[in-house]
Amino acid sequence: MMLQNRSLKEVVMYTDGACLGNPGRGGYGVVLLYGKFRKEISGGYRLTTNNRMELMAVISGLMQLKEPCRVTVYVDSQYVVNAVNKGWVKNWKKNGWKRSGNKKVANVDLWEKLLKLCERHEVSFVWLKGHDGDPHNERCDELSREAAMKNNLPEDPGFLGNVD
Repeated sequence: MMLQNRSLKEVVMYTDGACLGNPGRGGYGVVLLYGKFRKEISGGYRLTTNNRMELMAVISGLMQLKEPCRVTVYVDSQYVVNAVNKGWVKNWKKNGWKRSGNKKVANVDLWEKLLKLCERHEVSFVWLKGHDGDPHNERCDELSREAAMKNNLPEDPGFLGNVD
């Protein structure tokens, strides 16, 4: 994460991922908030996992930002929040993408993209209980489910057939 810079724009981002089956059809939804501006994005894949969609939501949202920003990301995935906030992902990378017991880390392609984006932006991850009435989280859930049900979804190029 970047050095503290008071001139960075403050962005709030809500994200969610969904999978109809795991693995199965998957989608992600993002709500970006900056001042009075609001942007919603979504996407999906015909065969993927829920954890991949949770990560894709955050990555897709951060990729929308045209300049370095200070971003607070509200995520209902403890997988994403804990991996970043508890330093797991940095340790996994340092250990050649291995977890304890020499087990291979899932979703390395997406973790690498996320780490690169976190170098560009000042990102804070906050866990938010899903399906608990937060309107932005509920909207992300709608967006991700709608995306997962679209016709002609592309392949997830990083999905290796593993359930993570």
